[in-house]
Amino acid sequence: MLSTLQPPRSLTLLPFRRLHGSKTIASLASASSSPTLDAAASVSPPPQSQILATRRSLLSGETTASEIAKSHLSRIRLTEPHLKCFLHVSETVLKEAQEIDRRISKGEEVGPLAGVMIGVKDNICTEGMPSTAASRILEHYRPPFDATAVKRIKEMGGIVVGKTNMDEFGMGSTTEASAFQVTANPWDLTRVPGGSSGGSAAAVAARQCMVSLGSDTGGSVRQPASFCGVVGLKPTYGRVSRFGLMAYASSLDVIGCFGSTVADAGMLLHAVSGYDRFDSTSSKQDVPEFESQFLSMDSFESKPLKGVKVGLIRETLEEGVDSGVRSATQEAASHLEALGCVVTEVSLPSFSLGLPAYYVIASSESSSNLSRYDGVRYGNQVMADELNKLYECSRGQGFGGEVKMRILMGTYALSAGYYDAYYKRAQQVRTLIRKDFKAALDQNDILISPAAPSAAYKIGEKKDDPLAMYAGDIMTVNVNLAGLPAIVLPCGLVEGGPSGLPVGLQMVGAAFDEEKLLKVGHIFEQTLKGSGFVPPALPNVA
Repeated sequence: MLSTLQPPRSLTLLPFRRLHGSKTIASLASASSSPTLDAAASVSPPPQSQILATRRSLLSGETTASEIAKSHLSRIRLTEPHLKCFLHVSETVLKEAQEIDRRISKGEEVGPLAGVMIGVKDNICTEGMPSTAASRILEHYRPPFDATAVKRIKEMGGIVVGKTNMDEFGMGSTTEASAFQVTANPWDLTRVPGGSSGGSAAAVAARQCMVSLGSDTGGSVRQPASFCGVVGLKPTYGRVSRFGLMAYASSLDVIGCFGSTVADAGMLLHAVSGYDRFDSTSSKQDVPEFESQFLSMDSFESKPLKGVKVGLIRETLEEGVDSGVRSATQEAASHLEALGCVVTEVSLPSFSLGLPAYYVIASSESSSNLSRYDGVRYGNQVMADELNKLYECSRGQGFGGEVKMRILMGTYALSAGYYDAYYKRAQQVRTLIRKDFKAALDQNDILISPAAPSAAYKIGEKKDDPLAMYAGDIMTVNVNLAGLPAIVLPCGLVEGGPSGLPVGLQMVGAAFDEEKLLKVGHIFEQTLKGSGFVPPALPNVA
């Protein structure tokens, strides 16, 4: 049973077992034709916004918020033993839903997110609800306040279903670095959902919630979106307040959004965006009305993206990228051309330097940020006879192996004898990356690339090879170093699992130009034949 608000779009008609390499949904539906605007030929209808469907259903009396809440809680109970997306499920979901029903019955105004079931990553503070960053050092911590993003969601009527699993403090790409459990990918329970926001992505893919919040330091929203076949939106640095987000790397961290459609991710971003006096890095830029970009297919022209300039990043299709991912990205570029875009290849000369620069900067900042968790100021305390021993035991038992390794790397990079050789040089590389992106975006409206070098891989496959896992971030880290917005949406399937594995296309825009990304992404999504990326049914789940 999937969400009662959105009928499941079955993928069972697609000939997965005969796949070779990668094919887009369009080419699976008709191997002889390229993607077109012919919706009638689609294997399944274009994906529809669950947020808008929820609002229509509530206001028309077709359903109630209580019924929606019960449906999602039932779905969580059925699927959670297999997926393990949530670290905590809220005990007040039904109470909040009943309050929405009461207000509607009395003719009172309700917010635009009324009745929308939302998952929140466990490093984003929620008042009275466990917020542990999936770390033992914060086990049982319940913040006395909401993060600004969560507060804004609640003010608009959204219901926080629970806290989703993640790599500890956001350090990881598989969600295997959680101190509590390993989340599975809904497309194949033996594979990772990506990370560090793997729980948030998998929960949306499995329809345990309608949308969710994650955080993105080097791709932690976009890579899981690709692995789980959902939409992941990373905003411009400063667009969303970081107040209440547990810091990993402060100059890179952003709160991002997951949805099953571009429209849902965009509307959630609109809800949480805007200046916040509690975050000195939040921008005072006006927040556009993103919803105006989500037009129905009936209003599309024959070439709805005519004249839009798209740059395909050459370095993202070179050695190290799976052939299936490369093919899916090239076919996505062809689909954009069919929609009227002018697609050209562009080069970012500093692209390969981004990965090492990112890990130096992120590790250095995490070394500083996580120094507060010492068992005295913050974090669970392990009693000891001497102060240094208290610090040692509290941090030693509280932090996991990945976090310890990155703290050590960062401390080393910031040490007196190595600061210039590592941290300073990494910041210089960051400036080069920003310049390369600016030059490319001066000539193009958006840039595109794969979201990851491969589809989801097996649980445990890269756990003992951190360098291989880090290399998987190569497509995404440069965007964080430049502070730009990006969106990832499904563009195809490759062989793997019981019914194929999704591949994501990354679109990158100029700073604070999320509106253009959402417009292009929405049209791409709505016109891609058979674009219903719904994972196969889970074992023992009807």
